[in-house]
Amino acid sequence: MANCNRRGSKSKLGQALLGTVFLLAPAIICAAEYVAIPGKQFASVLSGPNVKDMARVPSFAMRTSPVTTGEYQQFLHIHPEWQRDQIASIFADASYLHAWASASDVGNEKKLTQAITSVSWHAAQAYCESEDARLPSWYEWELVAAADEQHADARSDPAWRARILSWYSESPAQSSTNMSHAPNYYGVRDMHGLIWEWVSDFNALLISADSRTQGDPDKLKFCGAGAISLQNKENYAILMRVALLSSLTGASTTDNLGFRCARDLKEEKK
Repeated sequence: MANCNRRGSKSKLGQALLGTVFLLAPAIICAAEYVAIPGKQFASVLSGPNVKDMARVPSFAMRTSPVTTGEYQQFLHIHPEWQRDQIASIFADASYLHAWASASDVGNEKKLTQAITSVSWHAAQAYCESEDARLPSWYEWELVAAADEQHADARSDPAWRARILSWYSESPAQSSTNMSHAPNYYGVRDMHGLIWEWVSDFNALLISADSRTQGDPDKLKFCGAGAISLQNKENYAILMRVALLSSLTGASTTDNLGFRCARDLKEEKK
């Protein structure tokens, strides 16, 4: 979530945070908060069954909260080419920002602090570029999403998995895009229980049907069959994310799909 000061002053907190970016808007400046995520070798649901198959995630920085509707509204004022009445159809489907009062105004101040949804991958990537950032990769997102409040990797905790599934079981009427959950081990909040999030490589999550990497290419073209090669199958909430993202195109939008941004970090030489 951004720290906003009126009359153009920078907050001390914003200046102290890693990778602070200031977005200009009339009489208001907002600073996006990023935290550094240490790189590590990581067992992804997409990894193979052996240690050598583990993903290597370099150090990076991630936004502490998803992009809000207010921040996205500011982005549209500066980049009108991403407003719904101007965006090219190849970049977003007909549901892009469909609930907004106008092409550049959400029309409800209460929504300004909620997570932005109904945005396409193309629009999310453009927003992140405006912060000198990018969308996180799946491995980066999954690494941070594996943490609870005390542990970097809580995936083996049945209580943690049950808590996440309970959030996903809420009906649309019960769920909210208001950010409310405590920061996790890394200081990042709302990785679960709020919205689904775009990742930069969403279109590479489908199980490969390449006969050089799988046994039966025809069989693996079907999602159910493809799931047999995923790891950590008890982490059903994460597998649901893979399934959803695999079904989308870069122009797709949904009422529960938003995003946050990430940045590269230079690893120190040892």
